[in-house]
Amino acid sequence: MLNIENLTRTEKLRMMEEIWDDLSHDSETLSSPEWHAQALKDTERALAENRTHFVSWDAAKKMLRNSTP
Repeated sequence: MLNIENLTRTEKLRMMEEIWDDLSHDSETLSSPEWHAQALKDTERALAENRTHFVSWDAAKKMLRNSTP
């Protein structure tokens, strides 16, 4: 087993990119779970009914940082 603790940050990011690239070539055999499709439908409905809204990525990161202990 590879000991990732000894890798540099750059090496870890390259490894993640290689893994993602490899996995993405197999997209035909990967399917989203049913709950994901339902979550997208629920979000679309909430948007159409003005029960939710989009926020910028920067605002989302700030909210997430502020919500964690």
